[in-house]
Parts: sequence; C-alpha cells; structure tokens
Amino acid sequence: MKNRQYRLTQLSRTSAVIAVVFLALALSRCSAEEAPAHPTLAIGSAAPDFSLPGIDGKTHMLAEYKAAKVLVIVFTCNHCPTAQLYESRLKKLVEDYQGKSVQFVMIEPNDPEAVRLDELAWTDVGDDLEGMKIRAAYRHFNFPYLYDGATQATANAYGPKATPHVFIFDADRKLRFEGRVDDNQRESLVKTQDTRNAIDALLADKPVLVNHTGVFGCSTKWKSKIPSGQEYLKKIEAEPVTLEDATAETLKKLRANPTGKLLLVNFWATWCGPCVVEFPDLETTYRMFRMRDLDMITVATNMPDEKPGVMKFLNKQHATSRNLIFASNDTYAMQAAFDPKWESGVPYTVLLAPDGKVLYQQTGDLDVLALRRVILANLDDTSYLGHRAYWATK
Repeated sequence: MKNRQYRLTQLSRTSAVIAVVFLALALSRCSAEEAPAHPTLAIGSAAPDFSLPGIDGKTHMLAEYKAAKVLVIVFTCNHCPTAQLYESRLKKLVEDYQGKSVQFVMIEPNDPEAVRLDELAWTDVGDDLEGMKIRAAYRHFNFPYLYDGATQATANAYGPKATPHVFIFDADRKLRFEGRVDDNQRESLVKTQDTRNAIDALLADKPVLVNHTGVFGCSTKWKSKIPSGQEYLKKIEAEPVTLEDATAETLKKLRANPTGKLLLVNFWATWCGPCVVEFPDLETTYRMFRMRDLDMITVATNMPDEKPGVMKFLNKQHATSRNLIFASNDTYAMQAAFDPKWESGVPYTVLLAPDGKVLYQQTGDLDVLALRRVILANLDDTSYLGHRAYWATK
C-alpha cells in the first residue's frame, strides 16, 4: 500500500514538473512572439554607428556629422507612397535649418528583394541604390541619402517601424525624439509639427516635451519577407500565356481603348533587337501597376506563320498580359488600322487613356522611367488622394 502511495506521489510530482515545464515553454514562446523582432531604439540611447554607401558614391559614417548640434536621421524609401508625399517636407526642413547646426541624413532601410511587385504599384523605381540615385535626381534631394538594404545592420540597430521614421539626437548624440515628421500624411491637414518642435527645443537647449510618437507609412521590408516576394512572383509566372490573332478590325477597336482603364500597347517583333531588350521592362511595368487599373496588350508584328516562334518567346518571358499577333501578311494595312500616322517600324509603344486619348507615344527604344511616370500621373488616385499630383509635378 505504501509503495503504491509512493508511486502515486511520485507520479503526481512528475506530472506537476511536466506541467511547469510546458507552462514555461509556452510562456517563453509567447514572449518570443510578442517581443518585437526589430526593437526601436529607446529614448536616451546613444546613436548607433554606421558605415553606409550614399547616392554620391561615397561611404558615410556617423562621425562625419559630429559638428552639428542636432542630428536628424530619417529612415525613408523610394517605393512607399507615404514616404513620397513627405519628400517635399523633408527638403523644406533641410532648407529651413541651413546654417543652424542641424544635420539631416536619410537612410533607405529596405531590402529591395523583400518588396513585392504589387508593392511597387506607386513608384517608378525600386528601393535599390540605383533607384535611390534616380529618385534623388528626379526630385532634387538636398540631403545625404544612404543605402542600408544590403545588410540592414543600421536598420536593425535603430529599429524603424515604417517609412518615414525620424530619430533626432542632441549634441552628445543621445536620442531625444523618435517618431513622425508631423501628424498627417496629407500636408494640408497637418496641425502638429513634431520633428520641427523637437529640433527647435534642442537648439534652444530645452527638453523635448513630446519625445515619442507613432509613425505611419509602409512597414520596413526586412529580409525575412523575401520568400513572400518570391512566392508572389511564382504565382504570376504560373498564369497562362496566350496568343491571339489580331485582324485589322481588332486593331481598330484596340485603338479606341474599350477596356475602361489605362491601356499600354506595345508593337514588337521577335527579330527586333530593341523590342526583345525592352520587353522584360514592359512586363515588369505591367506587373507593377496591373492592380491599379492598367491593362497591357502586346502585338507581335511577325507574319502569321511565325506564330510558334512568337509563342516560344512569350512563354520564355512569362508574358501573362493579353498578347496578339498580326493575322495578315499586309503589315502596312495592319499598322494603318491601329494608327494611320504610324509609318515607321518597331518597337512602337502607346499609352491610352480610358477615353482613347494618347498619353504617351514612343517609336524606337523605350524610356521606361518616363513611361512609368506618365502612368503614375494618370492612374486613378481616389484611394490615395494627392498621389497623382506628386507624379504630375517635379
């Protein structure tokens, strides 16, 4: 009897130990899930050092800016529409504090491979260093713009939650403010200038009354998101590739743009070198904007009996847009059916408004950046007011 009680007691103790272990594991797992993977730098912390390439071709380090009484580091990027709307305000801040011992540094934290194609629906370039150089030249940036997307070591040290995210340090390089530029992404609705208030307080040797705010914008694209982008691309490339015959009547209807959307039409041929070279850029452009009321139709100007060769090329490119091929050997008649004024060769690219108005037209080599900017300036922006205006002006 005693042995049985002993065994029951031991079993009870063992069960209790197991329960405690499982509880501890569960709590540990829960804490790990709740803890932020990339914690934001705490107020009062020293500025983490960095060594980053800039758009000027040089490497920049924290010590380079030691002369300034106030250091403002802003994590921002190219692709985010919110970050885009803050570009002019950041430029204005730089202008307003010139000669006042305030240094501004912008850092791009995103791994460009972690940005899905559909997340590029509001931009002309990606978040790589080359894209940064293009954006800086296009929007006339007046501040250092540094690239951290290769390693994200600096972003990990600072912990930006979204773009833009501001970190302001005092003369001793202690963090005194962390948060937003101001309280509204739409500039006309701004009531509180949080970044300006923090800078002015530090310049006056006063405490920053509001040293933390939330931020709003596109989440930081950490390397852990790369598989998501790859899966998205696989889904697109798994879509069927088709090729239809285009009669003169088909091309006449195409010119009138019956889609109700922006329509990008590209005439090309397998034997045309420039056509083949620019085709991937066109396909990428379509994939970027197709979720925002853009259709694309490619028209092969090959002879009808060259259809197998055209189809082979389209399959290689995973061309999932609508694809057509001339249904007649009379190339000149087919050209005239679409556009009587088109009397030259390929490539020939046209962007049509929903009413058929020509928004962009290019014979010969395509300027893909110019095309994307025209698309962005004409896409409907009722879901993000002000974005079309950003692309319509420089």
